[in-house]
Amino acid sequence: MSDELKPAAAAEPMEIEDGDIYFENGFMVFTEQYHLRRGYCCGSGCRHCPYREDESETGL
Repeated sequence: MSDELKPAAAAEPMEIEDGDIYFENGFMVFTEQYHLRRGYCCGSGCRHCPYREDESETGL
């Protein structure tokens, strides 16, 4: 199998702690506290991401 076809190494899962998530309309929502503990932006546009650019600057 070539290197291009191998799946990326999975990141180690973080343990969910009190205050890391809440549920809204059937969706699990990560809090800012969770994102800060994780330490980076995943690029998914999470509602409470402290790492994304100010929306007024990006035009979103």
